[in-house]
Amino acid sequence: MLEQKRPPKSRGFYVKMRLLHKHGRLQEKSFFFRYYKWVLWLSLTLYFFSSYLISNNPQSKLTSLSKTHVSKSKSNLASRALIELKDNATQHQTDHEGQGSLNNLKIYVYDLPPKYNTDWLSNERCSNHLFASEVAIHEALLTSDTRTFDPYEADFFFVPVYVSCNFSTVNGFPAIGHARPLLASAVQLISTEYPFWNRTHGSDHVFVASHDFGACFHTMEDVAIADGVAEFLKKSIILQTFGVRYNHPCQDVENVVIPPYISPASIRTTLEKSPENLRRDIFAFFRGKMEVHPKNVSGRFYGRRVRTMIWRRYNGDRRFYLQRNRYAGYQSEIVRSVFCLCPLGWAPWSPRLVESVALGCVPVIIADGIRLPFPDAVNWPEISLTVAEKDVGKLGIILEHVAATNLTAIQRNLRDPRVRRALMFNNQVEEGDATWQVLSALAHKLDRSYRRSGVSIQ
Repeated sequence: MLEQKRPPKSRGFYVKMRLLHKHGRLQEKSFFFRYYKWVLWLSLTLYFFSSYLISNNPQSKLTSLSKTHVSKSKSNLASRALIELKDNATQHQTDHEGQGSLNNLKIYVYDLPPKYNTDWLSNERCSNHLFASEVAIHEALLTSDTRTFDPYEADFFFVPVYVSCNFSTVNGFPAIGHARPLLASAVQLISTEYPFWNRTHGSDHVFVASHDFGACFHTMEDVAIADGVAEFLKKSIILQTFGVRYNHPCQDVENVVIPPYISPASIRTTLEKSPENLRRDIFAFFRGKMEVHPKNVSGRFYGRRVRTMIWRRYNGDRRFYLQRNRYAGYQSEIVRSVFCLCPLGWAPWSPRLVESVALGCVPVIIADGIRLPFPDAVNWPEISLTVAEKDVGKLGIILEHVAATNLTAIQRNLRDPRVRRALMFNNQVEEGDATWQVLSALAHKLDRSYRRSGVSIQ
């Protein structure tokens, strides 16, 4: 009997098989036909599914690539490293640009009556002597990009009061007893006519104290300590030349240590007159007040006797060029010197710090515990020497040792123009100069800004 053909149950994939079995019955043929059909279908399905999994397995691809493209894999790692370096460089550049922008700092400069400031400029010395940073900072801020004429958008308020112009000479040193009443008068004025002082008790207001003991506004340390910081200034920010690394009543206030003022014009003139290959024929130089007696006429110890010790120990030493008399062209001596002595006077700081750096002479700092200006911009240990006051008697040995070892490296560091720029005040703010460093320091104190916090500081 002929076998009937079964029509397919679907339009899908169909496999036709003839079961040849001599003695088999129709029922058995039908059973085995269905059985083998489903076994074959299942096998084919498993085969294609397994192939799909193998061909699309990421780990399998990774293994294959790692075996056949090793050099490309190393190249990719190198590329990734370059990308990461580029990203880091971009981040560093972004950070630098952020610093350059000073965090969008805004300064409001009070327009005070001229009796507090510009009236004193009739005396030309007021804008050129070592205390003149109070004038230079004010003038630079007036044309600075950080200046705002809208006090409500200001982060800080600059109070321009000149106190160093108005002094009389008593026993050879300046007296600034007028400073406190003049400053108190200015604070009374701005707190009465403006609302900004009272809302923060002056914590976002900035003053300059460029005299010997800064915020204490006195030239003699014992009196300065006794007076302390005036109560009305204790919550403000003081830009001061005085700074030490130990507790001292005259820095018991938020402060920024700034350099003393040296005229950029005088430095330029000296450098222009000096040939580039000028030989530094002076080993160790100092010109200034050097008391023969441990006490000066005021009865107080001057410079803790350090200058007296230098004079007595090295005046007859041919390596040391020591002069006690004033000389208008003394910068021409600095530019000829290898080492410039910077001993303390009434206060630890000295204008010689700036003059030495600006003219390429290695400053020898002799002032225990001094805190130097702008350490973030000026790496003082790399451009100067520090000698303890008690070791002044060994000064010759110390300088000879440095001259024989790392003098060349120190002089190379001194030639970095960024170092000189950071210590010089200009008529207009230049990025990196001393006034810019002041602004940078203020930009790190924005937690004191009423505008940024919106909360009055108690």
